[in-house]
Amino acid sequence: MSSLKDRTVFITGGSRGIGRAIALRAARDGANVVLAAKTAEPHPTLSGTIHTVAAEIEEAGGQALPLAVDVRDSDRVADAVAAAAERFGGIDVLVNNASAVFLGDVESTPVKRFDLVFDINVRGTFLVSQQCIPYLRHSDNPHIVTLSPPIDLSPGWFAGRTAYTMSKYAMSMTVAGLAAELADNGVAVNALWPRTMIYTAASAMFDIGAAGCRTEEIMADAAYEIVTSPAAKRSGEFLIDEDVLRASGVDDFSRYEVVPGAPIQVDLFVA
Repeated sequence: MSSLKDRTVFITGGSRGIGRAIALRAARDGANVVLAAKTAEPHPTLSGTIHTVAAEIEEAGGQALPLAVDVRDSDRVADAVAAAAERFGGIDVLVNNASAVFLGDVESTPVKRFDLVFDINVRGTFLVSQQCIPYLRHSDNPHIVTLSPPIDLSPGWFAGRTAYTMSKYAMSMTVAGLAAELADNGVAVNALWPRTMIYTAASAMFDIGAAGCRTEEIMADAAYEIVTSPAAKRSGEFLIDEDVLRASGVDDFSRYEVVPGAPIQVDLFVA
């Protein structure tokens, strides 16, 4: 499988950032792209809605289905997955991209914020995967890609961000569980994480400067390499974007640099 033409890709949180970049990369192949995200109306400070990205997908050569979905709502998730399968005849790829970020120590983490990161990151990933599995089983090259890191229990990854780290590692545990459960069904389940900080509107909100960051396109290109490869090739792996692209023959990453020549900022959870 070397193309996503006429394949159906279901992406959570695709109205901006990495999710949008993955959607547009798939669209350039002529994929059917389902955008399942909350932002149906313009945000006061962040650009992009499911409708603006849907227009970009169509312009890039794909077919778009924008669906307003809060991944915390189990009924809405079920309805959205069913609507996607009905519209396009099935689902071939799921990208669990939706995620909430909160960087704070335990003492300063409000319970509501703790619940938010777990409801979106963990419960949302679990729910969407659960609903997509019956359709993925019928695909001839089914993939689930979850944007979560390799699990490293070193204390340094927890200090000052315990709730967030717990939630991201729980997403990775879902990857491990699904990979084992779906091995006999031929569904590849892998995690993908960036080697460097990715410069997005969300990162800017946390005062992460552009210097040393890479663009969302590196994650989109890595995700594309994963989901266009045979599902039997790998599953249950925790992949780093740069490693995936190097294995595909890429050795110059300068085009992804936001500020050319700046020393890279290594991402969280990457030694």
